[in-house]
Amino acid sequence: MHIEAHLAPYAARSEASRGRRFPEDAPALRSQFQRDRDRIIHSTAFRRLEYKTQVFVNHEGDLFRTRLTHSIEVAQIARSIARNLCLNEDLVEAISLAHDLGHTPFGHAGQDALNDCMKNDGGFEHNLQSLRVVDELEEHYGAFNGLNLTFETREGILKHCSVKNAASLGDVGRRFIEKTQPSLEAQLANLADEIAYNNHDIDDGVRSGLITTAQLDEVDFYSRHRHEVETVFPGITGRRAIHETIRRMINALVIDLIEASRERIEHTTLRSIDDVRYAPPLITFSEAMRNEATLLKRFLRENLYQHYQVNRMTSKARRIVTQLFDAFMEEPSLMPPDYHVPGDRQRQARKVADYIAGMTDRYAMREHRRLFTVDEI
Repeated sequence: MHIEAHLAPYAARSEASRGRRFPEDAPALRSQFQRDRDRIIHSTAFRRLEYKTQVFVNHEGDLFRTRLTHSIEVAQIARSIARNLCLNEDLVEAISLAHDLGHTPFGHAGQDALNDCMKNDGGFEHNLQSLRVVDELEEHYGAFNGLNLTFETREGILKHCSVKNAASLGDVGRRFIEKTQPSLEAQLANLADEIAYNNHDIDDGVRSGLITTAQLDEVDFYSRHRHEVETVFPGITGRRAIHETIRRMINALVIDLIEASRERIEHTTLRSIDDVRYAPPLITFSEAMRNEATLLKRFLRENLYQHYQVNRMTSKARRIVTQLFDAFMEEPSLMPPDYHVPGDRQRQARKVADYIAGMTDRYAMREHRRLFTVDEI
């Protein structure tokens, strides 16, 4: 299409897409990937992201990031990088907006608890659940279940997958078995996700009071940009100083990713997206920046994600998810009729996992109170 004329020869093109699971007429005024993006934005699962959290549970404050705001931030970063690398902005936007659709309530704590509950029934992977949402669980169209997205968008959503599960997914799971790469757009969206959550978790962590700027100064990457801000804006303090510092950190990561990726691409003979699949990963940070990003992630893990107050909520979240799962498995009639699968334990367990994974933080807490508290209805 003319709107993709500027793309590099190895970028994904909607007219060359591997198509949809159920054939549809081409959209008249949009590319195939624009249609994917629009379907994702209008999906029920996307709206629910407003009430699913990153680190902090939804009721703990209105100013912390949710999965929805995070997904929008990832899409913005990914589009900026894609434009500089002449990759398909519409595809990276679609992948970015959809990458967390399968996340459980309560972030990784909910995911880990649900995986433990499902250990004898196929396990639970949030990337696989995101694909299940867009392939099966959304109910918007008369002709098919799910959103019927293109192969390229579905491939990007499935960032990680066990080989066992990949074997059941057909074309979209084949790369995990054959050890090939996804499109550059998918690789890019994955790293844009990392840039967004690392830096924005700093903002939320400081805002919450769980980490301090004094602690952050122990991280060279942060400290260097903080001192730059103080040099440019003498006397700057508070929220403004934090935002200026994080803005510079994101900018440094984005520029490094663009330059390092461009250099790798230039040293590889790529004539098409098929060449990308058999090349090594090409969207990468420089080694120096990767080391800095790793140290930042380590700091956040040790000082924020494992903070005792976060651990308290994590412990509660695991209990809520586990007790909901056990209650629904024992009495499926406690769920809506669409989630009942009489006589088939494994399919019933998957339906329970679908039901719980689709909950927002506050809905899961309300369901738990309804089931386990006498004065709730």
